[in-house]
Amino acid sequence: MSASVLVTREPVVNKQRAITANRLIVHAPNVPTAAAALNSYSEIWPSGHTVFVSLGKLVPTAELLEWQAPPNTLVEIPAPALQYPQTQDLIQQLNNAGMPLAMSWYQPGVSWPGGVDCRFVMADANKLASPTGAPGLAMAWGLKDLAGFDGAIRQGYDGAAGWFFLHGVQVSKQLAPSHAGIVRLLNLVRNEAEVSEIEAALKQDVALSYKLLKYINSAGFGLMVEVQSFRHAVTILGMDKLNKWLSLLLVSASKDPTAPAVMQAAITRGHFMESLGKHLFEKSELDNLFITGAFSLLPVLLGTSLDTVLEQMSLPEPVNDALLRNEGAYAALLKLAMATENFLPDALRAQTEALGLTNEQVSHALLDSVAFADRLSFG
Repeated sequence: MSASVLVTREPVVNKQRAITANRLIVHAPNVPTAAAALNSYSEIWPSGHTVFVSLGKLVPTAELLEWQAPPNTLVEIPAPALQYPQTQDLIQQLNNAGMPLAMSWYQPGVSWPGGVDCRFVMADANKLASPTGAPGLAMAWGLKDLAGFDGAIRQGYDGAAGWFFLHGVQVSKQLAPSHAGIVRLLNLVRNEAEVSEIEAALKQDVALSYKLLKYINSAGFGLMVEVQSFRHAVTILGMDKLNKWLSLLLVSASKDPTAPAVMQAAITRGHFMESLGKHLFEKSELDNLFITGAFSLLPVLLGTSLDTVLEQMSLPEPVNDALLRNEGAYAALLKLAMATENFLPDALRAQTEALGLTNEQVSHALLDSVAFADRLSFG
């Protein structure tokens, strides 16, 4: 049953650091259980990008064919499993069914079945400096930071999977003027300033106003009418709900090439915390949970230390406690969100149990949150 399944995730980015795929690692006791769990995710399946599916430590077998895979899916076949006849048979069956395939843990000399397209290969860049001769586009894995990514690209890799772009970012103690303007706007809304005063602040930056309305009218928000102005948004949503959506302006303020991938991670964290918070907190705290998750990556997005940003904002104490001190009511849920960003499920399993949540609740929230973030445009 899917109750024994946990899912973790990684982004896949191209040479320009733009996110091109979501990689889902399905941790299950066996392949039939993994297939059943994957079928149960069909209604919340992320559709904004290609989805790489890895079965973690499992050897893929014919039972995987019981999964009705969505059209944007690509299945990974571990290179060590290619020695088994049942894996070779499965590859032929998946290929005949039109399923795109990739090879993980690639090493030179590994033989991929003839006549079958291998779209991508995943290789541990710490063990394979150059992917020359790979039978598909080579994606580096195991990179520690941005410098490692740049080195891998120079060695011939076509992109990478993992969270390397969250590391190696230089942060300062000063907030850029454009970011400071968004912080002032957020404070006006949180302190329930007059609508006319907030509108005046928005008019100083037409791009911000446009971005805010684009987010509110996006598929991720799900309104039945199109919001035409900030005043209209206040009428429909109220100030409390707007505070959450204004926070997206700060999260999406970076112009760095890696920013879209980091933004997706930040919004996924926020939505994940909000979704699971429904089981643990009062409804009035859910928007603050979203902001906690989304703001947890501000140092990477803005290049500014978190204490510098937060000292200028009027945020509730539980948000500051979680972000600055890793303590307080929201800290455990933020830790859970971060534990989904790992190839191995050990930390995620421990944190899930500590919070009294089920594997099903956590995996469902994760996929739903990735899908939600994919529906938002960060252009």
